[in-house]
Amino acid sequence: MPTKAYAASAATSPLAPATIERRAPTPNDVAIEILYCGVCHSDIHQARNEWHNTLYPCVPGHEIIGRVTRVGSSVTRFKAGDLVGVGCLVDSCRTCAHCEQGLEQFCTTMPVFTYNGPDKHSGGHTFGGYSEAVVVHQDFVLRVPAGLDPAAAAPLLCAGITTYSPLRHWKVGPGQKVGVVGLGGLGHMGVKFARAFGAHVVLFTTSAGKVEDGKRLGAHEVVISKDADAMAAHAGSFDFILDTVSADHDINAYMALLKLDGTVCLVGAPENPLAVAAFSVIFPRKHLAGSLIGGLPETQEMLDYCAEHGIACDIEMIDIKDINTAYDRILRSDVKYRFVIDMASLKRG
Repeated sequence: MPTKAYAASAATSPLAPATIERRAPTPNDVAIEILYCGVCHSDIHQARNEWHNTLYPCVPGHEIIGRVTRVGSSVTRFKAGDLVGVGCLVDSCRTCAHCEQGLEQFCTTMPVFTYNGPDKHSGGHTFGGYSEAVVVHQDFVLRVPAGLDPAAAAPLLCAGITTYSPLRHWKVGPGQKVGVVGLGGLGHMGVKFARAFGAHVVLFTTSAGKVEDGKRLGAHEVVISKDADAMAAHAGSFDFILDTVSADHDINAYMALLKLDGTVCLVGAPENPLAVAAFSVIFPRKHLAGSLIGGLPETQEMLDYCAEHGIACDIEMIDIKDINTAYDRILRSDVKYRFVIDMASLKRG
């Protein structure tokens, strides 16, 4: 099915209107009209081939909220008219030990990502949510609970689950001191979730202009990470630190803040390797870890939690024609805190 989209044709080209092909729904498929699509820093990494694995043309977008228009004959969980979401994954092997645990993001034969993944149906590669419609297997479609604003819910499907999953995995809760490094699309959700889970939350930022916003979003304290004395005052005191920064930075400065058996967890993905000093980890027995989104069951759990507790992303709505400007603004940290595309603008042309 010919489908309008915005695509990058090369690493140095701006995103521009394009036409892609979507498959006709199979018996297990859900066809979705896309209403909103969040803009993730990963979209920029992929469109500009910063991770050196991009397939062109590249149609980014893995924070999709839409309305079901049609379902296949074997679909039982959804019907036309339902409000649904599609996150970072559209398929996996379903049979490996990780998939059987609901950890499809760690599929041992590699999950199929929403864009730039191998398309098992067309033989090409997958196209993401910067488009007017998408067709997805029912097992990788999420129910959007009543009470969630659809536009503000879109970034939950990446920024939300990327921060929710590690905080849950490391059992963040009351009595713990938790740090969040960076106040961007990921960081602002990390602050909201850590506060909701009952931890004492400290935000680390390089920008004095984000102090008040950090507190508004739920941080008990905000530390300017360039201030050596302010950093030293927190040495050896953290149970868990969530590092959301995608730019080059000194990871050892945050390792120094951990107490015995504390953990720094990376969810940001800098282009260059981080230099880790051995004694940053060795003394006194600290952990440097990483986390990648969440599986389908946990992502649904996160959406339900957000609906129950009134949690959503802080967003700025844009038209699709402004996507290249939005990319430049993200790189300047000029957004509070996630862009969301009103996909109706694609139809308006």
